[in-house]
Amino acid sequence: MTRRVIIDCDPGTDDAIALWLALASPEIEVSLVTVAGGNAGLASTLANASAVVGLAGRPLPIVAGADRPLLGAFRADVRVHGMDGLAGVKLPDGPAPAPGVAADAIREQLRNAAPASVTLLGIAAATNLALALATEPALADRVEEIVLMTGAVGEGNWTPGAEFNAAMDPEALAILLASGRPVTLTTLELTAQALVTEERIAALRSLEGGLCLAACCDIMDAVPPSRRLNHRGHPLHDPCAVAWIIAPRLFTARDVAVQVECGTGPGRGRTHIDRWGRSGVPPHARLLETIDPDGFFALLGERLTRLP
Repeated sequence: MTRRVIIDCDPGTDDAIALWLALASPEIEVSLVTVAGGNAGLASTLANASAVVGLAGRPLPIVAGADRPLLGAFRADVRVHGMDGLAGVKLPDGPAPAPGVAADAIREQLRNAAPASVTLLGIAAATNLALALATEPALADRVEEIVLMTGAVGEGNWTPGAEFNAAMDPEALAILLASGRPVTLTTLELTAQALVTEERIAALRSLEGGLCLAACCDIMDAVPPSRRLNHRGHPLHDPCAVAWIIAPRLFTARDVAVQVECGTGPGRGRTHIDRWGRSGVPPHARLLETIDPDGFFALLGERLTRLP
């Protein structure tokens, strides 16, 4: 069964690979790509999203959205993604973005959808998705599932307590968690299991692919190893969220309760994920706990060979 998916992203090295994986997978019908600032400024993330979709040869509406969170400002992660968002890897210019604003485009698609028929895939700060649902809450019943790459059970990667996407807009994440729709979380603990290494890049380069696979490998090569993971490689965050939609057999999961810190102190953006029912809050989200890394990279390689 094909799932209709709206992808909200901020490319971003791993966003680019996630988009290619989604566009190469028949289990997913991507109907809209919306873009926020985040990994780089909005001008860069929008151009990158267009370039990624254009290289895949899949005509899609790509709509610009928030250039800042609900409160404050985005701060680009140039240490990982570089000043341009793609770690210096140059792609041909893509098609011009569609007119309009991301939250409006998301709402329009949901209005024209059947109940529980659209998956919202958020691999950026949750701002665009939250604006869409907060300004027309009745549309939440059109959503089958909200799949997010966000949060951490333990240590963060942007602050000691917070993962990057959650830290960029915790209020928006809280809105999605309170939407009443099923939410699936792909956290740092899960993505650390999908580690890009020199051996895995070499294996991908050995496949008979086209420009998208080559660009994927170039991007992986350009991202520095993670100090947080003892320089063993770097985690491939956002494609894990796509893989959950197309190949849930690769994962184990459990139901959890989640609370997000929205204060101004050092814990801002921290996700308190209750795996054992200690908070007394009923479970209202699904936490992805393990992934089969070899199966994941095999899936990634097989799918990307389908693209130009």
